[in-house]
Amino acid sequence: MSQQIVVAECRDGQLRRVTLEAIAAAKGCMADGDRLAVVLPLGGAAAAADARAAEALAQCGVDEVIVVDHPVLGRYAPDTHVAALLAAACVHAPKARWWLGHTAIGRDLAPRLAARLGAGQISDAIAAARGGDGRIAFARALHAGKALEQRAFLSDAPTVVTVRPGNFPPAEALAGDAAPIRLVPFDPPESRIVVRDIVRRLTGTVDLAEARIVVAGGRGVKDAAGFGPLAELAALLGGAVGASRGACDAGYCDYALQIGQTGKTVTPDLYIACGISGAVQHLAGMSRSRVIVAINKDPDAPIFAVADYGIVGDLFDVVPALIAELSTVR
Repeated sequence: MSQQIVVAECRDGQLRRVTLEAIAAAKGCMADGDRLAVVLPLGGAAAAADARAAEALAQCGVDEVIVVDHPVLGRYAPDTHVAALLAAACVHAPKARWWLGHTAIGRDLAPRLAARLGAGQISDAIAAARGGDGRIAFARALHAGKALEQRAFLSDAPTVVTVRPGNFPPAEALAGDAAPIRLVPFDPPESRIVVRDIVRRLTGTVDLAEARIVVAGGRGVKDAAGFGPLAELAALLGGAVGASRGACDAGYCDYALQIGQTGKTVTPDLYIACGISGAVQHLAGMSRSRVIVAINKDPDAPIFAVADYGIVGDLFDVVPALIAELSTVR
């Protein structure tokens, strides 16, 4: 019997979708007799919304929800959060397999946790499965999605895994009794990090990393105002706005919107690239989108090589036409 532990992550009191995807990934790698637990760090008793997240997790077919509750966890700091996870680890066998979302927090926590546990690490997994020999095989996308790297670990080898959002079906609530919720005492260490202030950059109502539809703009939008029609189209579709590094470097939008090798990696159901040439650095962040629509005036733009549908035309003509058409069917 081995242990699977998923680290839950909340944002603004809402459980992130990638946590449910990590639960599904862990379930797909379990053998008979394995146990699955979820660890939820909470920031004190005032975090009532996060407490409701624990109740939701308990309905997802897990064996246990472990809550580590302390006011210092209300603001993310790597040293205190790692200590909280290690406190939860004492509840289970030391050779557990840990699962985290490949988010800003997950990417920061995973190597720290792996180093403290003496575990191997797999980052940005897009597939995971148990083989007939009992080994767990993981796959990662390389070179803008043109190649896959596969690695296999013994089923009982301690491993820390981050999963890319949008690549696993999310776990759903199951009928029946909820899993027990256990509160683990936590005495936080003295932190070497002092958080003076948090400045939030609002990029829209939909989380770009987990959006099912993304409308992205490149240098072809010409200026900051050019993102207005893209934001309108994204709002009509219930999606998020993204950007290429070229658009960010030109000052058209905030770097929080950047998609690519040095930005966010997204895997939406629909990706609409507007005025994006398709440099390999950008493709690294979006080439695994399920459907790609490219809008560009240049018929030889590299983005058309990866697009499922291409529109050769001026985005300032095409995007308003799409908005007008979508407005009539809503």
